[in-house]
Amino acid sequence: MFLQRSAIAAARRAAAAPAIARGFATSVARRSAGPSNPNQQAAALAGTAEKKIGPYKTLSEIKSEDDLFGPGAQPGTVPTDLEQATGLERLEILGKMEGVDVFDMRPLDASRKGTLENPILVRSAGEEQLAGCTGSPADSHGVIWLGLSKERPIERCPECGSVYKMDYVGPEDDHHHHHAHQEIAEPKTFADFVKPEYRYR
Repeated sequence: MFLQRSAIAAARRAAAAPAIARGFATSVARRSAGPSNPNQQAAALAGTAEKKIGPYKTLSEIKSEDDLFGPGAQPGTVPTDLEQATGLERLEILGKMEGVDVFDMRPLDASRKGTLENPILVRSAGEEQLAGCTGSPADSHGVIWLGLSKERPIERCPECGSVYKMDYVGPEDDHHHHHAHQEIAEPKTFADFVKPEYRYR
């Protein structure tokens, strides 16, 4: 009985084992000694805003949109975010490398309720900006989104009455609007039928 079991087990092992044992081959890829990921690149630039590493421009050297193109990766390598990012993404990465929050992603001031005399300022680099109000103190009510624009920079939250004002920090001459295109009219709401002198009371 014991012999039968061991013979069956040996047959199973022989059927499962390949006829020729294959050895494992390994290869080692060597990298250059420079920074290999964005965190290491940021650490290399920390505290040296004016220092240049290779073909990268620092945030202070960006003067036009043409400066916001990355050099790309070397042939045969995978590009990092710093090498391939362009436009606003590149501007944000360069700002983070120097410790500057380019888009000011901090939450709005919720320690007080904005008034017409002292509204809560919302910085905007564009002609329109959305601001989410959660009340004062924060999270007193659900988020209510308010649309601010250059033409109508002040809005009041319909739930808590807090006043928000857009602080435009963008370029004065926006070259994107020089070409003629059809303007889409803003839809009419009840606010359009309120007398202008009552709009912000």
